[in-house]
Amino acid sequence: MGTETALESRNYMGGFGNQFSTEAIPGALPQGRNSPQRAPHGLYAELISGSAFTTPRAENRRTWMYRFLPSAMHEEYRKFDHATWESGPFNDIETPANRFRWDPWPAPSRRTDFSQGIVTVAGNGSPEAQSGTAAHIYRINASMEDRYLLNADGELLVVPQSGALVIATELGVLDLAPGEIAVIPRGIHFKVDITGAEASGYVCENYGAPFRLPELGPIGSNGLANSRDFLTPVAAVEDASKEVTIIRKFLGRFWQGTQSHSPLNVAAWHGNLAPYKYDLARFMAIGTISFDHPDPSIYTVLTSPSTVHGVANCDFVIFPPRWLVAENTFRPPWFHRNVMSELMGLVRGVYDAKAEGFVPGGVSLHNCMLPHGPDAATFSNASTADLKPHKVDNTLAFMFESCHVYKLTRRSLEASNRQPTYDSVWKDFQRQPTRNR
Repeated sequence: MGTETALESRNYMGGFGNQFSTEAIPGALPQGRNSPQRAPHGLYAELISGSAFTTPRAENRRTWMYRFLPSAMHEEYRKFDHATWESGPFNDIETPANRFRWDPWPAPSRRTDFSQGIVTVAGNGSPEAQSGTAAHIYRINASMEDRYLLNADGELLVVPQSGALVIATELGVLDLAPGEIAVIPRGIHFKVDITGAEASGYVCENYGAPFRLPELGPIGSNGLANSRDFLTPVAAVEDASKEVTIIRKFLGRFWQGTQSHSPLNVAAWHGNLAPYKYDLARFMAIGTISFDHPDPSIYTVLTSPSTVHGVANCDFVIFPPRWLVAENTFRPPWFHRNVMSELMGLVRGVYDAKAEGFVPGGVSLHNCMLPHGPDAATFSNASTADLKPHKVDNTLAFMFESCHVYKLTRRSLEASNRQPTYDSVWKDFQRQPTRNR
């Protein structure tokens, strides 16, 4: 069971995928049964299932909520168009067999909240197939206030780059700052408020299997992201009688309706389907202490498995501050082609494979089997560096890596902030002098 503990300014329960029990109103949780004839305090019992009922127990995700009004209490929703948030199957344009990089997206010129400020860069799969992902950025300057979002297409992994967020959900409230991540499960009502003038960051919309901790294999029972460092909010009921707007994302389309009460009116809940946050500074990075360096899979924080064993629908991988000590080794990432497709973002600092051009808030995309690696300046410096222990510091890059090829949106392909000369970072390589064996 999760344990309630006071951390920072809010209460959280520690542990990944735990069976939690929490109540905002004492006595609101029924004892000994999930659906009594009469729930305490006149509440309504409601179950949300994040997996099929018959999914094996270790992978089953569901939560019982006890709320003042059932979420079914609403009128018909009406369709509307979202100008920038797109969904699979991403067949609007042909994706070129090229590498891509973007500068940060421009700030909005008008009032824009989280539901409005998402811009899709690329994606794969589709919500209907419940496979694949979509990669988005967000730039916002307003809180959602009385607007709420429910995404039936997938869970959302939020990676702030600048500006703090307050994510209020049916199951509690998360404070989120750059350097942390949050995951909001599929089908959970939530809203996002900002504490400053604006905020920006990245979002992975995961259509496939929910994110989980990767298996550790020969690493053993400890390392990488530890379960105890994931934080789930305690119940925090919003029992407000007011007109609110609910936005639903369903099969890639957007639907909107109003109702006379907050959808966050949950007084208590128990289960293991819940939002959570994680401080990336708590990631235990592992690397070589001899020569060469292991595959970047050792930097995996969370993974969404595909139907093929050992292959990820999406891996969330980070490149945090760490020590480099390998002897007689080219220490930055090597030149490579990969069957997996790599979409990268940068939260802060400089990525150690790129000397310039890849800046915080930017994005790069290296799709399946397209050659890439360090730029010419990085290669030159790393090839001649004094190989004493060196700390890569003041940096945080990440990757949404997928077994599915990322297809571009027309908007990202034609974006004014796309770097049309990205290929030039590799143009200055020279043939190395031949050495006698």
